[in-house]
Amino acid sequence: MINNIKPKEATSIINSLIGGVVPKIGVQHIAVGRSEEINAVVSALEDVKNGHSMVKFWIGDFGSGKSFMLHLLNTVALKQKFVVANADFTPDNRLYSNDGKGVALYAAIMDNVSIQTKPEGGALPTLLEKWIEQVISKTAEDNNISLIDIRNEQYLKLIQSNIMKTINDITDVGGFDFGVVVMKYYEGYITDDEQLRRNALKWLKGEYKTKTEARQDLGVREVINDLNYYDMLKNFCKLFVSMGYSGFMVNLDEAINLYKISNSAVREKNYEKILTIYNDCFQGKVTNLFFNFAGTKEVLENQRRGFFSYDALKTRLITNKYETAEIRDFAQPVIRLLPLDHNEIFVLLKKLKAIFDYNYKTEISINDEDIQQFMEELFNKPGASEFLTPREVIRDFLNILNILRQNPEIDKKKLFGDLEISDERPAEFSLDSIEEL
Repeated sequence: MINNIKPKEATSIINSLIGGVVPKIGVQHIAVGRSEEINAVVSALEDVKNGHSMVKFWIGDFGSGKSFMLHLLNTVALKQKFVVANADFTPDNRLYSNDGKGVALYAAIMDNVSIQTKPEGGALPTLLEKWIEQVISKTAEDNNISLIDIRNEQYLKLIQSNIMKTINDITDVGGFDFGVVVMKYYEGYITDDEQLRRNALKWLKGEYKTKTEARQDLGVREVINDLNYYDMLKNFCKLFVSMGYSGFMVNLDEAINLYKISNSAVREKNYEKILTIYNDCFQGKVTNLFFNFAGTKEVLENQRRGFFSYDALKTRLITNKYETAEIRDFAQPVIRLLPLDHNEIFVLLKKLKAIFDYNYKTEISINDEDIQQFMEELFNKPGASEFLTPREVIRDFLNILNILRQNPEIDKKKLFGDLEISDERPAEFSLDSIEEL
């Protein structure tokens, strides 16, 4: 039932889901009931590949699969030769701030840069070296120098000037310092100066706190900060595309943490930043960039502190009034994730059982009928319709498989009967009660 799954993916799926989080790799093996959303994304990726830019908002109740959807987008985008990065909004990571929380978000994004050969993140050094190799080859070809000789230190300046020229051609704001730092990275790369390479990478990832420190280590005048990090993301996007990648996809989850900002002026500035990104992408000011935001319905629609509290965003994000649960419009910026139905959950549990058996090289005696009985027990419990999320269903199911794997003599029917339902939603799920500061 599960084709072409790698052992590493199987382990990641089982361990992550038992821990209540979405696996970083292998999510395509457990995707059910999202084919229309995926088709919409494939077509959007095609547009972005052709030079357009895009923003999508994935909206759904707690546990409805928003994070899962973003991970699925990753998998699809990596296959389409996109560079992908993910980050979560947290109390310390935001789009706008003047105390380092904006650049902290940027650092999290750059830390998680992924490509198909490095799907779990940390691909920035690989990308820089690949790009530098391209510049080296082109310089060697243009100057009729062999690929071996071009690496001699005597040609360092020639390569550096070509790095600078190429970066100037593709960057707008902040290109000079960006170019100088990439040159320094190359210098470290060619002379085996590990510290210089590390410093350059530290700068590119937004980890320098002061200009003085950056000037001492790298001779540059600026650092990446709360005000300019978005320009740097756009510069990286152009760099990746110049290397032959289709584009740059940035996925930002947990938008509830913007909604929870208690200072209304700061919260509004964050929404203004979303508006800037939205306008840049849809007005064609940037190319090959794809932003995804994930949040709850409350985050989108709450008139007092959600996106809809900011009029300019509200007018752009209002749902197509002709859309219903049956008639969907996946071309609009906001995509609402409807809960999986019982048939889809059944298919999902069946897949998980197969992956579990594959991972542990076992054969737990649970058949389709048992899965149905498990679901009936769970969905007929008091509070199921209100609180039960796919996350909890999956975790309970895998926990039962784990008990049966280690204690084969236990009666599975008794385990099904012992199931309980709790409200797993975070306390901040409804924040109307929070007073404005």
